[in-house]
Amino acid sequence: MTRLSTHFSLKELTRSQTAERKRIQNKPNDEDIDNLRLLCEKILEPVREYYGIPFSPSSGFRSFELNEAIGSSSKSQHTTGQAVDFEIPGVPNMETALWIKKNLNYDQLLLEFYKEKIPDSGWVHCSYVGDRNRNRSRRFDGRKWSSLS
Repeated sequence: MTRLSTHFSLKELTRSQTAERKRIQNKPNDEDIDNLRLLCEKILEPVREYYGIPFSPSSGFRSFELNEAIGSSSKSQHTTGQAVDFEIPGVPNMETALWIKKNLNYDQLLLEFYKEKIPDSGWVHCSYVGDRNRNRSRRFDGRKWSSLS
């Protein structure tokens, strides 16, 4: 098994039930794998170390074909291995997002489909692009975007 970092593997950052069901190849190239390693090192590992709770991303790398099959944006950073979606069991998604916002350098931090008063609703999307990070954060409740605060 190819390890991207101490706690995360290439397999878990490329797995997709949709890809399996539709027989879509979801194989990153070398540059995508380098991006996934950075994403693990700069985002996932610090989150894992801070909370001390094992978790596995729900979505990492997506080939263009897979990305299209799920209806995601053609500009998605998932297609370059620069974005990941995840939740930490037992930790409210808002808390995770705010910890990342306060403590890490990132490109985009999105709290997606989060509903007030439902702590485990939605998921955290975070991307990392090295020296081009914008530290842009927002939240989406399923209807509108707003600031993450």
